Amino acid sequence: MEYTTRTITKQKHIALVAHDHCKNNLLSWVDANKAQLGEHVLYATGTTGNLVQQNTGLPVTSMLSGPMGGDQQVGALISESKIDVLIFFWDPLNAVPHDPDVKALLRLATLWNIPVANNRSTADFLIQSPLFKEDVEISIPDYQRYLQDRLK
Repeated sequence: MEYTTRTITKQKHIALVAHDHCKNNLLSWVDANKAQLGEHVLYATGTTGNLVQQNTGLPVTSMLSGPMGGDQQVGALISESKIDVLIFFWDPLNAVPHDPDVKALLRLATLWNIPVANNRSTADFLIQSPLFKEDVEISIPDYQRYLQDRLK
């Protein structure tokens, strides 16, 4: 596959996702980083987004709940280069009915080369990185070239 680049701007578009057993942990993390997160644009799956707004007052664009398609909506935004960072506190001990959607979301985040945090310590590393406050150029698949090659 051929690659090109895109710039993740200083103001990040951040998706927040959390499985049920991890929602309180994510809410605690968001609250601890409320001032910094307020400088960015936040998205979330339905329940998580509503909880973040209620508990912190931060504006969040909420998708559907994960099991109802919210994970897929976030994945679509990632593939459209509309999400720059994924903070996904997932529960490795409890299977969820929409596990295939979870795997697809993580696959898209990896394919489109965006930073992903799966737990609080990784989220702390991301938000405290100097790169979190800068424009950052990342390598992404060159979809136009991919499409041209497939049509030959």
